[in-house]
Amino acid sequence: MEKNLREVFSADDDYKINLIQEVLTEHGIDSVTLDQKGSALLVGEIKLYVDQRDEKKAREIIATHNI
Repeated sequence: MEKNLREVFSADDDYKINLIQEVLTEHGIDSVTLDQKGSALLVGEIKLYVDQRDEKKAREIIATHNI
């Protein structure tokens, strides 16, 4: 994983991740997901990362959406 990426959100389901990712994109913030779900059991977290330069803005945007 690149050093300049920072985790800003994680969730158990794709819906929340996709929603946050779309909101960040609307605000001009690119994001990357890392799916840690085991393929057999489909359990685990999905983590959302942004560039460290966008971390503060991304966290503020996420906080306003109460997800």
